[in-house]
Amino acid sequence: MATVISKIETSHDDMIHDAQMDIYGHKLATCSSDRNVKVFEIEKGQQKQVAVLKGHSGPVWQVAWAHPMYGNLLASCSYDRKVIVWNELDNGWSPTPLYEHCVHESSVNSIQWAPSEAGLILACGSSDGAISVLTSSGDNKFTSTTIPNAHTTGVNAVSWAPTQPSGTILDPSSKDWDTTEKRIVSGGGDNLVKIWKFNEMKGTWEKEKELAGHSNWVRDVAWAPDTGFTTSTIASCSHDGAVIIWQCKDLTSGEWEQKRMHTFDDVVWHLSWSIMGDILAVSGGDNKVTLWKESHKSAWICISTVDNKQ
Repeated sequence: MATVISKIETSHDDMIHDAQMDIYGHKLATCSSDRNVKVFEIEKGQQKQVAVLKGHSGPVWQVAWAHPMYGNLLASCSYDRKVIVWNELDNGWSPTPLYEHCVHESSVNSIQWAPSEAGLILACGSSDGAISVLTSSGDNKFTSTTIPNAHTTGVNAVSWAPTQPSGTILDPSSKDWDTTEKRIVSGGGDNLVKIWKFNEMKGTWEKEKELAGHSNWVRDVAWAPDTGFTTSTIASCSHDGAVIIWQCKDLTSGEWEQKRMHTFDDVVWHLSWSIMGDILAVSGGDNKVTLWKESHKSAWICISTVDNKQ
């Protein structure tokens, strides 16, 4: 049984929708229906609030840290249709957004930065059915490409695949690193999971695969980190209570196998892989977080549970 080792008082005035640690585990970002984003520094189990970032005019659904090689950058997305990129300066967090992305026509529900090797790139999924992808062009500016009608009834979640060199192993500091294969998985209100691949020649995103297995809205998707094996793994969860594991032994073949990991008695909201990609955290409407691991017999077993009473 997993145990709660510490609790953080955020002083948000409304429901908290997301909380994300940075890659080093020294900073925590939270967001809430109170329209605020807060940043805390964590040291030896103690927290210190260092910033309240005000820029959204609606509930803030998610926050996402960029890789520290690009500086201390934090993105947030909101019901107000905006994505904001915030930055920490030498004297603290700037109260003025570094960049505002305002191309969507409805709530932006999900954001995630690409793996650092791919560059400073942010994927954004919206209730308007589109996915937009922001790519840093330098000088605190971004260019945007859009996948229109990615999901006809709205995009609930996006997640990046681990990057894979396209043919030639490249120097990450070289501009030629842009030729790495870039893929995004998305989940939507059409009950589908979809995989998108970037066409470097055309500069456009193209649908590579459509995965059907859920009977209700897909609430979250999570592409597992690169574990050194050739198999790619995606987890998806849904309002139907199911968590499905999708696996592909060769991405060029496009053949994905599905396995229903577990069906819960309530909606499943969020999924998160461990850094090694071998443990999956699942949270849902039962107010519990369960940890799952694949056994040597390829069966997924629950290894720990944390509930809201702890």
